[in-house]
Amino acid sequence: MKKLALFMVMALVVFAAQAQEQQTGPVLTLKEKSIDFGDLTQGDKVEHTFVFQNTGTAPLIISNVAVTCGCTATQWPKEPIAPGKSSELKISFNSAGKMGKQNSVVRIYSNASEPIEKVSLISNVLPKGK
Repeated sequence: MKKLALFMVMALVVFAAQAQEQQTGPVLTLKEKSIDFGDLTQGDKVEHTFVFQNTGTAPLIISNVAVTCGCTATQWPKEPIAPGKSSELKISFNSAGKMGKQNSVVRIYSNASEPIEKVSLISNVLPKGK
């Protein structure tokens, strides 16, 4: 009886491993998930381009990119990204009216197996010199 139970557990493990390997559909894989601009002076504008790849088996479609405040703007591809292809998400941050540590989180909504991905713009905004 113990051998049968052990066999069943082993078969379940093998089946689960194969199921993970056979994952289908689009997969959004980011090269990096955050960028730290360090110290900025109040009013500085910075931007960064996040590179990502569709590592899945079907076209990736980004339906929306949501920002946490009006200080952040985005540009993203509106056309489907084919499997194996890369694309870019450009994000800009305006530090006007900001002070101290900032962490602007941007949410990427898509048809990927993980439907919401996040990237962050990190900075420390210092006052303008007088």
